[in-house]
Amino acid sequence: MPSPSCSKRSSGAHLAIDKLDYNSPRRPLLGGSDASSSHDPSNDNSYAGSFFEQVAEGVMERDRDRLQRVVVRWLSFVWAIVNCLCAGSITAYSLYGHLFQSRLHYTQLQVNMVSIVAELGMYLPVPLFGYLCDRLGPGAPSALSGGFFGFGYLLAAFAYKSGPPPSAAPSAAAAAAGHGWPFAVMVLAFFAVGMGTSCMYLSAVTTCAKNFGRGNAKGVALAVPIAAFGLSGMWQSQVGAHLLYEKMANGSRGDVDVFRFFLFLAILLLAVGLLGTLTLRIVDEEELIDDAVEELERSGLLTHDEFFTAAAHNHGYGTLPPQDLSDSTVDFLQSEAAALKARHEEEARKKTWLLNEETRRYMLDPTMWWLAAGFFLVTGPGEAFINNLGTIINTLTPPHVDVSTTPATHVSIVAITSTLARLITGTLSDILAPVAPVRSHLQGPDSIANSLSSLPPQPTRRFTVSRITFLLTFAFLLSLGQLLLASGAIQNHPNRFALVSSLIGAGYGAVFSLAPIVVSVVWGVENFGTNWGILAMTPAAGATLWGAIYAFVYQRGADNMNVGEKDVDDVLCYGKSCYAPTFWAMAVCVWLAMALWVYAWRGPGGWKRRGVAV
Repeated sequence: MPSPSCSKRSSGAHLAIDKLDYNSPRRPLLGGSDASSSHDPSNDNSYAGSFFEQVAEGVMERDRDRLQRVVVRWLSFVWAIVNCLCAGSITAYSLYGHLFQSRLHYTQLQVNMVSIVAELGMYLPVPLFGYLCDRLGPGAPSALSGGFFGFGYLLAAFAYKSGPPPSAAPSAAAAAAGHGWPFAVMVLAFFAVGMGTSCMYLSAVTTCAKNFGRGNAKGVALAVPIAAFGLSGMWQSQVGAHLLYEKMANGSRGDVDVFRFFLFLAILLLAVGLLGTLTLRIVDEEELIDDAVEELERSGLLTHDEFFTAAAHNHGYGTLPPQDLSDSTVDFLQSEAAALKARHEEEARKKTWLLNEETRRYMLDPTMWWLAAGFFLVTGPGEAFINNLGTIINTLTPPHVDVSTTPATHVSIVAITSTLARLITGTLSDILAPVAPVRSHLQGPDSIANSLSSLPPQPTRRFTVSRITFLLTFAFLLSLGQLLLASGAIQNHPNRFALVSSLIGAGYGAVFSLAPIVVSVVWGVENFGTNWGILAMTPAAGATLWGAIYAFVYQRGADNMNVGEKDVDDVLCYGKSCYAPTFWAMAVCVWLAMALWVYAWRGPGGWKRRGVAV
C-alpha cells in the first residue's frame, strides 16, 4: 500500500513535505511525478551523507593504521630486547672455559681457539647478515639465529659429554684413555654459536635503529637492546652456576653441569629465534627509503635528472642544453623520462639502489676506516679478557690454594657494569650530544641545507658533549683496568679482581654502545645493518689476535714453571708472568685507538670539519 507521501506526489497538487521523505541516507525528494519515477528514495543515497560517512571511515581507518603501526613498533622493540637478553650466551664462556682444560684436557691454546672461532663466526659474517636485515627484514636473520644456536649448542653438549679426545690428553696414559669426539667438532659447534649470536643481535639492533633512528631518542633506542645483550651473559651464567650445577660427593654445589647448560641454551635460543621471525618488523620502511632518495636528489650527491638526460640522448637532444629546448620538447622529454624511470624502477628496485649507493659512500669515507681501526684495537683486548676470565682468575693464586671468587661472579660483574655503561652513555648522548639535522649525512654541497648555512644559526643546546668524548672517556677506563692487572697489584689478591672486571666491563660496554650510535648519526639508518655489519667485522680480527697472544704468553708461562710448582699432567699456569705482558700491550693499543678516533673526529676531513653533529 502506497504511503501518504507517495499519494501526494502522484496527485500533482500542492505538495506537502512528509517526514518519511527524509529517510537518511537517502537523497532528498524532488517535486513532481517525473522526479519520483526517476529517483527512488529507497535506492539513492544522500550525497552529503555518503561524503561524511566516507570522511568518517577514512579517519577511522587512518587511526586504526596509526595504532597498528604504534603497536607493531613497540612490540618489535620489546621482542628486540628479549632477543638481546638471550643472544649473548657466548659472553658466559668463562663459566666453563676452564673446565675444557680440566675435564677435556684442552691446552690454553685450544681453549682460546674455541673462543676465537666463535668470535670469527660472530663477526666475520656480519655484513652478510646485515645485508639480509636490510633487504629481507630482521625476521630472516632471527630465524637463522635459532637454527645456528640449536645446532651449535646441541653439538657442543654431546662433544663435551663424550669426554677428552685422545690427542688432547697431556700424557701417554691419559691419551690411551681418551675416547671423546675430535677437537674439531667443538670448534665447529662454537662457530655455529658465533653465527647465531651475530644473527640474533643484529636483527634486534637493526629493528630498533630503523624504527626509532629518525627521532630524538636514537641513543636510548639502541642503548637498551645493546645493554640487554650485555645482561644476557650475567643471567645465563647465574642460571648455570645456581641451577644447572654438578653436585659434589658431600652434596654441596660444584661447577656448572656443562652438558645440561648447553642443552638449556640450545632449546631456549632456538625458541627465541623462531619467535623473533614473527615479531620483529620494520615500520614505515617505504617512507624511510623514499625520503632518503628524495634527499639525495635534492642534495646534488645524486644526479637528479639522469633519466631526463637518458631520454634526451635517446631522441637526439643530448647535445643541447635544456634551456635551448622548446616547451613542447621539454614536456615530451619529461614524459619519456618518466617512462624510462618507471621501467628502471621495475628492473632494479629503488630500495636496492639506495642501499647500494649508501654502502658505496660508506666504504669510500676515510673516517670510517679510522673508526674501524680504533674499534679493532679496543674490542680485541676486551673480547680476550672476557673469554679468559676463568683462566686469569686461576693464575692469581698458587696451585692447590682455593680462590675466593668464581668465574660466574666476574661474568656477572662484567655484564652489570657493561649494561650500566651502555644505558648511561646511550641516555647521556641523547641528552647532551649535539643535535644532528635530519638526514644530514645525505646533504651535499648543492643541497638547500648547505646553501642556508650562511644564515644566522638556530638556537642550540647551551652545553653539549660529543659522543666521541664519551667514547674516549670509557676507552680510557678500559685501559686503566688493563694497567691495574698488568702491574701485578691483583696477584695473590683475588678479591681485588672485581675492580679490574668493573673497569674493563664498563669500557667495553660503552664502546659497543656508542660505536653503532656514531654509525647511525654519521651515515644514517637507511643502510644501518650493512654499515654496522662491516664495522663489526673488526672485533673478529682483534679477538683472534689477542686471544692468540694471550694463549702464547700463558702457555710460555706454564712451560717455564718449575717442575715442583705443579703436577706433571697439569696444563695450567700460575703467577703474574702468565698474563702481565699481554695486558701491558693491550693498554698501549687502546691508547692508540683513542688517537685514531680523535683524528677521525677533528682531523682533516673529519666529522667536526664536515659539520656532522656527532
